[in-house]
Amino acid sequence: MAETRQVRTVLVVDDDERILDGWRRGAGRERTVSAATDATAARDLARTHKFDLAIVDLKLNGSSGIELLRDLRRDAPDMTIVLCSGYLSVDVTVAAVRAGADLIVFKPITFKEVLRRLEDDIDEPDLEDTPTLARAEWEHIMRVLADCNGNVSAAARRLGIHRSSLQRRLRKYVPRE
Repeated sequence: MAETRQVRTVLVVDDDERILDGWRRGAGRERTVSAATDATAARDLARTHKFDLAIVDLKLNGSSGIELLRDLRRDAPDMTIVLCSGYLSVDVTVAAVRAGADLIVFKPITFKEVLRRLEDDIDEPDLEDTPTLARAEWEHIMRVLADCNGNVSAAARRLGIHRSSLQRRLRKYVPRE
């Protein structure tokens, strides 16, 4: 996990303005938050400013948050980087760790929760716990969706369910362990 240190400057990268507004509000007045809606803008900001923390979405208007993660890690090795997405799978998590992510979290999550997870090392998985059926189903759906490059219609065909059923399941919150 990342070293505990003061977080004063934050780079948030997400293609949804509502989510960016939420991150800005959640960071509070004691932190400076810079926001980018795409990878190019994020790279430009990272070159011109020194950030303590970057929170990066996985899917950025057709580009990969993992590629951005890799570039940020190369250009700013001391920055703490968090990958945040509602579309995580084992493959994505492994790729994010290899690219240099300090923390990988499911959306929705608050800024305070991100800081708590960075500071505390309590998120070690209990290998004796079996995931719930809802969690196992969610992870399988995310894996199939990733295999289909985010194409909901193709993923629904592979899963053997209607597209509307898959869309309904994707709108639900991520099941907890």
